[in-house]
Amino acid sequence: MKLKLNRDHLSNGLQQVMNLVGSRQTMPILKNVLIEASEDEVSLTTTNLDLGIRCIIKAEVLEPGAVTLPVRKLASIVRELPNIEVNLETSVNNNSKITSGGSTFRIMAIGKEEFPPLPTFDDQHAYTLEQSKLSTMLKSVSYAQSTDENRYVLNGVYFNFNEGEIRLAATDGRRLAVSTEKIETEDSSGGSLILPAKTVAELSRLLHYGDNLKILFNDRQVAFEIEIGEEGGEQGLKDNIYLVSKIVEGKYPDYQQVIPKQAEQRIKLERELMLECVNRASLVISDKQFQVKLKISENLLEISGESQEFGESHEALAIAYEGPEVQVAFNPRFLMEPLKALSNDEVFFEFKDELSPGVFKTMDSFLCVVMPLRIN
Repeated sequence: MKLKLNRDHLSNGLQQVMNLVGSRQTMPILKNVLIEASEDEVSLTTTNLDLGIRCIIKAEVLEPGAVTLPVRKLASIVRELPNIEVNLETSVNNNSKITSGGSTFRIMAIGKEEFPPLPTFDDQHAYTLEQSKLSTMLKSVSYAQSTDENRYVLNGVYFNFNEGEIRLAATDGRRLAVSTEKIETEDSSGGSLILPAKTVAELSRLLHYGDNLKILFNDRQVAFEIEIGEEGGEQGLKDNIYLVSKIVEGKYPDYQQVIPKQAEQRIKLERELMLECVNRASLVISDKQFQVKLKISENLLEISGESQEFGESHEALAIAYEGPEVQVAFNPRFLMEPLKALSNDEVFFEFKDELSPGVFKTMDSFLCVVMPLRIN
């Protein structure tokens, strides 16, 4: 194999695929990137067996071929090369030479034969969605995923496709976030999957290069074909980025049961102002008394924090409200995370009493249910 590459294009391509490669891989080949060259392009592939990714960059291919190289070491070398033009060639024993300006590196390689191929599968379902919409949806729910390995079914985001609609949900048992969008589809059979948390993070990182992406899945695997737009082209990327992942096996709980059917009381809030007030109120609380109290009375919302260790805080907000006085306590992080994730100027907060969950809502099909705490 013999290639001429743009240093920045190669560096950017390696950045796209190296996130999956951990330093504790037991198989040496899983620390490597598979480099395959043909015609005027080079594909870069990495996998950790649960999750795999491939991207394609522009190149001048003088001799086609394939090799695998340690991806993190390669990325470090490429980033520091002195010239924009990079030459990469492999010898009969697969070892590779990289030259750029006056710099020369020889890197130990492993043959392509040992690299586990990305899985191919017959998809039962296929949907197309705008990247920006899915990115917003993932951001608005992913913070609510569980990190408890004993509840592995909750360690991800639930995707449900049904009747021209995609719904994402995430819960850890103490809060639930749900986001819904309309989609155009010819697949009327519907379908669902649980996307693992690591795949959620990787997918979220990639959703900014083009207009659309295609989601293909069956009962065990899911693939995302992510379009490359003008921005990606300027960075040397070609075609689609291909991300394939195992899905979490198991049945997602019926989260609809915890959503209050009818709001007793509702107030409208300025999102950023509410976020700032909760944050300030939480500055004096301790790990032992990790809660803030919301007291809602006529045209007034009071947010307070208190601990024996640090003292107390108080915030007051004018609101439009004429209902009964209600006081309820929450974990402040569970209030702040949905407020941070949203971009709306205004949100609605629904509540009933000190023992009932609070619900953040927007006008565009988002809600977050937060379970209350017993008031200290």
